[in-house]
Amino acid sequence: MKRMMVRRGNSGDAQLESARERWPSLFVTPLAQRARIYGAWLLLVGATIYALWHTGFFDVTRLIDGLGKLGWLLGFMFPPAANGWFLDFCEGILETLGMAFLGTLFAALIALPFGFLGARNVVTSAVIHFSLRRTFDCLRGVDTLIWALVFVNVVGLGPFAGILAIIVSDLGTFAKLFAEAIENIDRKQVEGVRSTGASEIEVMRFGILPQVIPVILSQTLYYFESNTRSATILGIVGAGGIGLQLSDRIRVNNWDEACLIIIMILITVSIIDHLSKLVRLRIIQAQEYRP
Repeated sequence: MKRMMVRRGNSGDAQLESARERWPSLFVTPLAQRARIYGAWLLLVGATIYALWHTGFFDVTRLIDGLGKLGWLLGFMFPPAANGWFLDFCEGILETLGMAFLGTLFAALIALPFGFLGARNVVTSAVIHFSLRRTFDCLRGVDTLIWALVFVNVVGLGPFAGILAIIVSDLGTFAKLFAEAIENIDRKQVEGVRSTGASEIEVMRFGILPQVIPVILSQTLYYFESNTRSATILGIVGAGGIGLQLSDRIRVNNWDEACLIIIMILITVSIIDHLSKLVRLRIIQAQEYRP
């Protein structure tokens, strides 16, 4: 058996060498294609070097001074504060979790019907599809922090502005993700429901929604844990939550209390990430073993 494999391998090599001799142009990358490849790599390397130079990355003195100041700052942060502000910090953490949960929940509920409207296999109109997709791009193209600045000036300071910022920012993302999930469904199940004489609403309810609901739940849970981290930043611009207390401590140089807040944020985010991961895995496994 080994001899046969060796012979076959030698025969294949001989055929390859023969083909190279007969048609050498087939085994050489065209000059224009090589020029494009080398040009793209040179452009990438040049852009990287320019970005590093423009941002001061090569300023070694500045980097060393910054590391020294960082060590000086860490000396003020440790040990973390352990005083009467702990309960207030816990209240801020809960407020941040409430912002992330409500913002993610309402964004997903509002985005679900728009996801159906934005799917090509549900609404075939090219005008409606193009208009909705560009609207989704505009909503998700603006960062949550910028939406928070807008809503702080609209509804005032507090967590309500943060919730609105998360809703608007995630609405465009959820609608796009839900629409893409609906476009990738199995058409046979939809045709089977439609063959029973079901209306379009019933087709969406029994033919489309059962296929995409595990994906929708998994994506919603992922964005909930992501929004938990984002919501801690929204308070810095006045949108409530623990971020507001963190920015106040940094502003007045209470670094030991700021360190305590950062540790509490890290613990909270880690717990939410772990619980969300367990739920997502349960949903994915249920989807895999679904008959």
